[in-house]
Formats: sequence, C-alpha cells, structure tokens
Amino acid sequence: MRIVKAAMDPSDEDLMRALASGREDAIGPIYARYAPIVLGMAAQALGHATAEEIVQDVFVAVWKNAASFDPARGPVRPWILQIAHYRIANELRTKSRRPRTEAELDQDRLAQLPDPGPDQVEAAWNEYRRGALHRALEELPPPQRQALGLAFFEDLSHGEIASALALPLGTAKSRIRAGILALRGKLAPLVAMLAVLALLAGVAYELQSRRRALGRDERALAMLTSSDAQAVRLTAPTAPESPIHGVYRFRVGSPIAVVTFSNFPTAPEGRVYRAWALSAGAWTLLGEARPDATGHARLIAEGKRLTARPESLQVTLESGPELPAPSGPVVIAWPPR
Repeated sequence: MRIVKAAMDPSDEDLMRALASGREDAIGPIYARYAPIVLGMAAQALGHATAEEIVQDVFVAVWKNAASFDPARGPVRPWILQIAHYRIANELRTKSRRPRTEAELDQDRLAQLPDPGPDQVEAAWNEYRRGALHRALEELPPPQRQALGLAFFEDLSHGEIASALALPLGTAKSRIRAGILALRGKLAPLVAMLAVLALLAGVAYELQSRRRALGRDERALAMLTSSDAQAVRLTAPTAPESPIHGVYRFRVGSPIAVVTFSNFPTAPEGRVYRAWALSAGAWTLLGEARPDATGHARLIAEGKRLTARPESLQVTLESGPELPAPSGPVVIAWPPR
C-alpha cells in the first residue's frame, strides 16, 4: 500500500510549481521529504538545538522563494541543500567569532562551505535567535518540549505524536498549544532586552523589522504545515470559472491566516486590491495585495478575529484611504454568491 501511495505522490518539481503558483499546502510534502536531511546536516555541524532552528529558517526561505526555483538549472534537492549549506555556513561564521572548544572544532565539518558574508545586523539577529530560542526551549516543561519537538522537528502528525507518547489526541494537541504559548511568553522579555541593546548599536529599527517579519513567516509556516489547517477558495462572483482566484488558509484557534492570489491583473492606476474577512458581523482588513508580473501575490494577516472560521471573505478593488469595511467592487469572494 505504501508503494502504491509513493508512486502517486507528486514530484518535487510539481510541488515547487504548485508552491510558486500560490498553493501554500505544497510546503507540507516538501517539508516532510527534506526536513530530516537538513536537520541531520545541521546537527552534525552545529548540534541538535541549533539544527532545529536551521530547519525552520531553511523552509521559510524555500516557501518565500519558490518562484525563483528554475528546474532547468537542476533538481529541487540540491537547491534546498544549497540553501541549507549557506544557512549553516552563516551560523558557523558567527560561532567562529567566539572562543571555540576542541569538541566544537571537531564537529565543524562544513566550515569550508561558501559563505555569503552576513552583515552586522544579520549576525546580531542570528546570535539573538540562537541564544533566545535555545534558552526558551530548554525552560519548557519536558512534556511540552517533547511534544513540540515531535510536531515541528521530527515531522510527525498530531495523531502520530499521540501514538508515540501514548496519549489521547486531545492531550497531545493541548501540549503542543501550551508549549507554543509558553515559548511566546518566555521570549517576550528577551525581545525587549534585544531592542535596548540594538538601540545602543544604532541598528534597532532594521533588527526589529527583520525579527518581526521572520517571526511572522515562521508562525505562518507552522500553521500551514499543521494537521488541522483548512483552506477555502475565493472565486469571481460573476464568473466562477475565471482563472482569477484566491485561497484563504487558516487554523481554528490560530490568530494567523495566509491569503494567496492567482492570475490577478495589475490594479488600475490609483487603486489597490484589499482582502477582507467577516467575523462576528464585523469586517477585518487582512491587507493589501500587489500581484507580481505573473499575477500572483501572498499576504499574511494576524489578529484575534482570525482565530475562528470566517463568515465571508472578499477581495475588493479600492481607492483612497482604508475604511472599516469593503466599499469597492468585489473581485473574488467566498462563499460563492
């Protein structure tokens, strides 16, 4: 049965094309295939704790840069491994600035990899993320730390985690949720301290901007790869078969949502596409989309109103300042009208 299923699975190239076209769910199979390889590479050079962080960084980069993958230049596997090599090399460079133990030097098997040369801000960011996240993970209660590790670093589904830990499914999910909430709480004071140090270094704005953007991307990636993520398709109200469409992905209980746009024409001069979600009778502006030359765009929205399944979704063509509700013509919507 396993062999038949494997034969029917999409190829790496098919998954990358789907991801580049806005099919966010394609990141899940790619992650499942290559996360263990990246984790093994990084763990050999940097240790398991830092390797877990490397894995998340690499697949955020794969997700965000899917459109840049060119199958004519080679397969998916070496492309992903090259991203991993560069990220590991950056981490090795940062570590080399501190006194090294003999054990660390023995593990430094990838020290000669090409180094893209991170600037001062990126080095500070790497140092912060490695130290802060490692300490926060180590401080979690063992049950939460174990559940999170199985969920995000060992590529197990929630059902598999429950089976591995001999727990009811609801208990396993509760441990994962509790671990994520605890991590946020533990990282909050460290983030505040980093901002103060960055001010003294004169790089606060850029550092904080990078931290916020990467943190949001990682939260979105975790949501997209979760076992209970859901998706709804937005279509043109007057022409449901039109190639113009969008997909709204969310998870009940999670305050983050991802909206992708496909085959959108460039907005007319002075107008912009705005995405909206209706929850509890009130509209929430998800953000503005500016499609690229291929008609694709992606936006990530966060907020308390996004924790429940929306009542309605719209993408409208608007002009002028932001309003509390959509007022322009509807381009795509859900549910179909």
